[in-house]
Amino acid sequence: MNIAMIAGSNRREATSTKLCKYLKRELEALGCTVALLDLYELTLPFYTSDNKNPNDANLQYLKQTVLQADAVVLATPDYHGSVSGVLKNALDHLGFDHFDSKAVLSVSSSGGAVGVSPLQQLQVIVRNVHGINCPEWISIGAENRVFDENGVPANAKIQERAVKTLRYFVQMAAQLRKSAT
Repeated sequence: MNIAMIAGSNRREATSTKLCKYLKRELEALGCTVALLDLYELTLPFYTSDNKNPNDANLQYLKQTVLQADAVVLATPDYHGSVSGVLKNALDHLGFDHFDSKAVLSVSSSGGAVGVSPLQQLQVIVRNVHGINCPEWISIGAENRVFDENGVPANAKIQERAVKTLRYFVQMAAQLRKSAT
């Protein structure tokens, strides 16, 4: 199972990106191949409808990686109750071909209790590009944004929830892939 994971923060030490790195290791432990696209490192041109496909190596890498994925994980910090600008920009560059009939897991890290608003907005975006939202999601709030020296969430309940959600997501993605063939 090939999974594209987009870490949608442009902050060096973003907890949403730390969470993605942890989720990547857990998905690999489940036998998945994961491409982590960190938007802090993978800078993309600003989307404009006047030039929908600029000649940009990072953009082509993003598009090809998501196109070839069997499933997608989208992660965002909670910026004013919404998704980050860099993640929205990346998603604007993608379309139906990248998401059609693929399972998509939404993930958020919030400075408040949990990032429900950005997760709901991601689900709306996913529906509009014909992806299939995983009914589970992963959200960590301020008190749980602590990771140990190995990048593992310090809270055991967060770890348990993440692994349970990832198992569900991988099973869902496998069923969707099977029904598409």
